[in-house]
Amino acid sequence: MKAELDYSRGPEKTWVYGGLRPADGQALTMTASSRNSVFYQQCLQQIEDANPSGEIWIVTDNLSSHNSLSTRTWLEDHPRIHHAFIPVGACWLNLQEGWWRIFRKAALAGRSFADRDDIEHATTLATNQLNSRANPWIWGRPTSPTRLLRRRYAYTVRGTQH
Repeated sequence: MKAELDYSRGPEKTWVYGGLRPADGQALTMTASSRNSVFYQQCLQQIEDANPSGEIWIVTDNLSSHNSLSTRTWLEDHPRIHHAFIPVGACWLNLQEGWWRIFRKAALAGRSFADRDDIEHATTLATNQLNSRANPWIWGRPTSPTRLLRRRYAYTVRGTQH
């Protein structure tokens, strides 16, 4: 089941953009009134500002704003940022998707918001709380814990003599 991206009540919609740095689990979020190239580029700029050195790889879906002419032109002026587009229908390849599930539960689940400012406040608060206890994100299942006091039994089968 897909979660709706509309977090507001009434005619105004609010979109939440974000990025996850898997190495330390820190995330960045921003709210926007539209899901278009302009706001996507603003999010990319915030991600670049938060990561002042080295290359930045953005793993993203194939939304039109992520690959628009405007965004590609913007990226030419920001050579540290590279896109890796995930295949259609394979969102589970993006580590950010797990973070979004946790974020939605912390910030948005079961809540009604009066206006866009309330959504922005909830987004900022939840992001700060999640970042305060962030850990590295690793793709895949964690290894099973070892049992230290495991008893080992050895059974021997003896033949019976007649």
